[in-house]
Amino acid sequence: MSDLTDIRLVAFDVDGVFTDGRFYLSDDGVESKAFHTQDGYGIRQLLSADIAVAVISGRRSGAVTKRMAELGVQHVVQGCGDKVAALDEIIALLDISANHCAYVGDDLPDLPLLNHVGYSIAVANAVPALHEQCDFSTSARGGFGAVREVCELILGTSG
Repeated sequence: MSDLTDIRLVAFDVDGVFTDGRFYLSDDGVESKAFHTQDGYGIRQLLSADIAVAVISGRRSGAVTKRMAELGVQHVVQGCGDKVAALDEIIALLDISANHCAYVGDDLPDLPLLNHVGYSIAVANAVPALHEQCDFSTSARGGFGAVREVCELILGTSG
């Protein structure tokens, strides 16, 4: 796909995209993550423009559930073993095609989904194989404004 104005859904991995890929685990087993506040504004802008947003993650995290609820993201899939199937369920619900979707990832488990959508995006800190396969690579790293950069790319705006 060459025209980003046809994008109706932007889906994101979480760890390494919304975050820097690290998570903190306390002695009590409580996990925490850090999210960039400017990324949140970008997500709200996408939603305001009637572009759906989804997160599809292989891990489960209460922090992700809470943050996505705060942002108004309705399509949150965690603990996912088959990201392509998860996306296909979302696009069926939205009655769109995979060609009208963008996906943002950072590591090899994202590759099948990146190859499945109309526009594939790797964050700056993604593994080299993703940069070689994707339509676009952000200049910002995951957890440091990459999500905001993607939102502005899709919306045709800049900071």
